[in-house]
Parts: sequence; structure tokens; C-alpha cells
Amino acid sequence: MNKIVKRVLIVIGTVLIIFLLIMVGFYFKFKSEISQMHVTETKEVTHNVYAIKDSFVNMFLVKDSDNYIAIDAGNDTTVIATELKKMNINVDKVVAVLLTHGDGDHTASLPLFRNAKVYLSRQEEQMINGKTAKLMFFHNKLSTSNYILLDDQQTLKIGNISIRGIETPGHTPGSMSYLVNNQYLFVGDAFGLNNGKIDKPNKFFSGDMETAIKSFDNISDLSDVEYIFTAHNGYSDNYKNAVSAKLK
Repeated sequence: MNKIVKRVLIVIGTVLIIFLLIMVGFYFKFKSEISQMHVTETKEVTHNVYAIKDSFVNMFLVKDSDNYIAIDAGNDTTVIATELKKMNINVDKVVAVLLTHGDGDHTASLPLFRNAKVYLSRQEEQMINGKTAKLMFFHNKLSTSNYILLDDQQTLKIGNISIRGIETPGHTPGSMSYLVNNQYLFVGDAFGLNNGKIDKPNKFFSGDMETAIKSFDNISDLSDVEYIFTAHNGYSDNYKNAVSAKLK
């Protein structure tokens, strides 16, 4: 009996050690990947469009009269609150949050925006309702169950702002980009930017790279667009140049 117990303990110990090594490896890979991200400092990028920096990720705000529409909601509530205060932006004036996807570094500060309606892609709901895991047994969660689902190419009018949701799956199954007033394209993690050109999303954090590359066609031929904004790699004020080369 003692031999059996000893063998069981050895097996359990071995499994725990392997699991620990995997987690340590994941942690250092995670740190390495985010160290290569280059986000925009908190500022007004162009008239009525603001970048808000939260360590390795940006959220964005579009101003409409006295109100704001947010694209994503940051990684750290305290940081976001501090950065908004620097810009004299009242969180209660944020009337909508458009989530590009459900990862925690894009949703953490939702509780700040208590007056905002929350929108996300219908295809992304699977990532927050327990149906589809982000990583092994890890599921994304939102701080609210009160959200509005959007379909591909659906257009919203919020105040004087026109918004079109464009499905760009790959990073997550329901990643959605937002075209605002036909001028500003917000892609979240669906794509990166490299030397002013659209690039593939970060491979380490993305689920389906082949689908992500195909999604490029969904945003590569939009008329009148001027700016393209990414969550982790800054922005470009030359959309045509950014999409001038195909992804491979």
C-alpha cells in the first residue's frame, strides 16, 4: 500500500512540476511579447479623437459635443481613471463603449463607465459566456451582462457619430473593427502596425492566424478612411499607405 501511495505522490508531484514549468514559461513569454508593444501616449491624436495609454494597451475616445464614445476599456481601472483625469475627461460623459473583443486588457475598466451602453460582436459573445475558452480552461468575463450584440456591417448612430462594425476574426472568433464617421478605423488586436504598414496580429496571443490574415480583406478597401488605430502598435494617419501591401 505504501508503495502505491508513494507512486501516486510521485506522479502528482511530477505533474505539478510540469504545470509549474509551463506557467513560468508562459509568464516570461508573455512579458517578452508585451515588451515589444509600442502604444500611443495619452493625448488628443486628432480633432476629437483621443488615445488613452494603459501600460501596454490603448483605448480610444471619440468626442461628440459633450459626450464620448469609447473604443475598448483598458487593462487597469486605476490607470484609466488617472489618464482620463489628465485629459479633463469626465467618465460620466462616456455614453457608449465599443468592445473590439472580450480580452481582459480591453474590458477591465468597464465599471468606470456607468452611464455607457456596451456593444460587442455577436460572434464574440461565445468568448464571455463560457462557451469558448480563451486559453485551456480560462474564459473571458465582462463586469456586466447588459450588453448589445452587433452583426457584421451593422451601422449605429450614437449622437452625431456614425459607427459601422466590421467583423475581423482571427485574434478571437468575434473580433470586430469599428469604422467611425467613415474616417477613423479602430481594429483593436485584429491587426498590428509595423513601419506604418498593417501587420498580422501578435501570434502568441491570437487564436487563428490564417483567419486573421483573411480578415485583412474586410478592412483593406474602405473609402474615405484617414486614420487606422491599433490597440498595441499605435496608429497611422495614412490609411491608404497602411493597407497598400497584402498580409502573408
